Amino acid sequence: MPDVLIVGGGLAGSAAAITLARRGAAVTLVERSEAVHDKVCGEFLSGEALAELTALGCDPRALGAVPLHAVRACAGGDAVRALLPFPALSVTRRLLDEALLERASGNGVLVLRGVSARTADGGEVRLSDGRCLRPEHLVLATGKHDLRGHRRPAGIHSDLVGLKAYFRLVPRLAADLAGHVDVVFFPGGYLGLQPVESGEANACLVVSKAELARLGGDPWAVFRHVKAHAPHAARLLEGATPTLGKPLAVSAIPYGYVRMRSEGAFHVGDQAAVIPSFCGEGMGIALRSGRLAAEAILAGEHATAFQARFGRLVYARVKGAALLSRALSSVPLQRTAVGAASLAPHLLTALAAATRTPQPSSP
Repeated sequence: MPDVLIVGGGLAGSAAAITLARRGAAVTLVERSEAVHDKVCGEFLSGEALAELTALGCDPRALGAVPLHAVRACAGGDAVRALLPFPALSVTRRLLDEALLERASGNGVLVLRGVSARTADGGEVRLSDGRCLRPEHLVLATGKHDLRGHRRPAGIHSDLVGLKAYFRLVPRLAADLAGHVDVVFFPGGYLGLQPVESGEANACLVVSKAELARLGGDPWAVFRHVKAHAPHAARLLEGATPTLGKPLAVSAIPYGYVRMRSEGAFHVGDQAAVIPSFCGEGMGIALRSGRLAAEAILAGEHATAFQARFGRLVYARVKGAALLSRALSSVPLQRTAVGAASLAPHLLTALAAATRTPQPSSP
């Protein structure tokens, strides 16, 4: 039986696996996808995320990641621009996740593709291939998908659906977006738009379930809705060609959720905390939580103690960001916030810095 079983091969799961394997632990990682695939994610790597990747021996620049140096916010009118207070990169999850899984395998992790966990009860984990394991330690890194019996409750701002599409912009507008991450507010939600290494633009948004229903439940109708109410987005997407057959979707995103308790498993990534996407810190939290869980296991810390400690670490930032996300679902507040930023653009820089996750002490 493995010393550690990790369920989920995303950022958090791979970070935990690599950290553990480097220290000699016997690690099995199960990943339900059989091949490279896209995910609903803004694909923004903050300075904190880059530091975590460097520690894992992964350089996103070697994957072709593109640099980002400024943020633009828009609600109705022109965009307000501010410099980011840290270095940032943009790279697709289809490249980054596979690079980390390859690194985990290279460090001795047994990676099982096309295998998922069905249940995890009383220390026993039943896999989709029929195997039943009783690992000494269990790490749940299933991202936005809850394992049966481990469902996350609603967060502070939970009535949202996430949609993701890639667009091939016309050259002059691709040049305009270069180096920027744009946050565009619209009635019912907000959109993040940034270039990725493939030459496409990642358009990832959240929209309220009520607004999606009003639009007939059609994902492409939401993107048309954004263009109709946000001139900045309409300008950038003019003549753009979508490169996915249909947008990727994920529902019931529990923004503001922070797990403070555990029933024996180490919960990491989105299973530990879910920060609103406009903060650009989701990937950083995933990587850090995976590493910290691995260090806790190596130090002999119980899952219950780790979960409470990590929850305290991120609680204030995740909860505060979720309250702001909920407030910004109101069109008048969207315009008021962006109007304030137009008078003092450094507020955007300060907000970006305030939503970073602090570095904790060791267990």
